[in-house]
Amino acid sequence: MNAIVSLFAVLALFLAAMWGVDALGLHVLFGAVVPYVAIVVFLVGVVWKVIGWARSPVPFQITTTCGQQKSLPWIPRSPLENPASTLEVIARMALEVLTFRSLFRNTRMELHPGGKAVYGPTKWLWAGALVFHWTFLIIFLRHLRFFTEPVPQLVHWLQNLDGFLKVGVPVVYLTTMGFLAAATYLFIRRVFIPQVRYISLAADFFPLFLLLGIGGTGAFLRHFVKTDVTAVKALGIGLLSFNPVASPEIHWLFYTHLFLVSVLFIYFPFSKLMHLGGVFLSPTRNMTGNSREHRHINPWNPTVKVHTYREYVEEFRERMVEAGIPIDPVPPAGKE
Repeated sequence: MNAIVSLFAVLALFLAAMWGVDALGLHVLFGAVVPYVAIVVFLVGVVWKVIGWARSPVPFQITTTCGQQKSLPWIPRSPLENPASTLEVIARMALEVLTFRSLFRNTRMELHPGGKAVYGPTKWLWAGALVFHWTFLIIFLRHLRFFTEPVPQLVHWLQNLDGFLKVGVPVVYLTTMGFLAAATYLFIRRVFIPQVRYISLAADFFPLFLLLGIGGTGAFLRHFVKTDVTAVKALGIGLLSFNPVASPEIHWLFYTHLFLVSVLFIYFPFSKLMHLGGVFLSPTRNMTGNSREHRHINPWNPTVKVHTYREYVEEFRERMVEAGIPIDPVPPAGKE
C-alpha cells in the first residue's frame, strides 16, 4: 500500500506539470517560480537541519568502534576502526562516504528450516547503493553544462568518460543506465524481500519513485523527445542570473522533468535523504575513540557548587562538638 500511494503521488505530480504546461501554458510557473521556491526551501531547510544537529550536545563519547583502541605502545591498535586523532577520523569518514565501507561489511540473517540462523553478505545491496549514489553525483555534475558558459573542463571530461562506448545518437551515458538500474534494484529489493517490505514506509518509496521519474524523463528528453536545447540552456543560465526565460518552444516533458527535480529539492531537507549531511555530523562517526587519553565532558552537565568536608567542618564544628559527633582529621589545604 505504501508503494502504491507513493507511485500515485509521483504520477499525480507528473500529470499536474504536464497539464499545467501543455494545456494551461504555465511555463513561467513551472520553469521559474517553482524552481526558485524549491531552491529557497532546500537551502533554508538544509541549513536549519545542519545548525540543529551541530548545536546538539553529545553527552557521551559514542564512537562506533570494532577494533583495539590506542593504549600502550606495544599493543597493536586499529586506527580506522578506533581512530585516536582527527586525521584518522577523516580517513575513516572518507572511506565511509566514498566507498560505503560499513555497508560493504554488513551481513544479513536468515532463518532456515529447523530454526537455524544463517548469516551471509549483502554485497548486492552495497553495489546497488554505490552505483546509485556515484551515478547520481556524476549526472548532477554533467548537468552543469546547462547552467554555465563556458562549460567547465571537468564537465567535458566527465561527458567523454561517461559516453566512451559511443553507443547511439545522442550517445548513451553509462551513468544514465546505471542510475536507472540501481534505483530499480533498490525498489525491487524493498518489494520482494519480506523483512524489508515490512519496515518500508511511504517515505522510503516516494523518493525512489521520484528519482526514477526524474531519471526516466531525463532519458526520454535526451533520446526520444526533441526539444530546443538552446532554449533549455538559456533558461538554466537565466535561473542563475535571476533573469529566467521560460520559452514555450521547450517541450512540456522538460518542464515536468524540472518540476520533479524541484519537488525533490523541496522534499530533501525533511526526509531521510538528509543523511547526505547527517553522516558528517553523526557523533558515532565524527568523534575520536580516545577516551583513555582525554576525558569527555558532558556539555549538558551544569556547574555544581560543591561543599567540601573542610567547609562542612568549619561551618558546623561547634555544633558537632556539642552534640558529641566525632570530627575526622581534616588534611591540610591542597592535600584533600
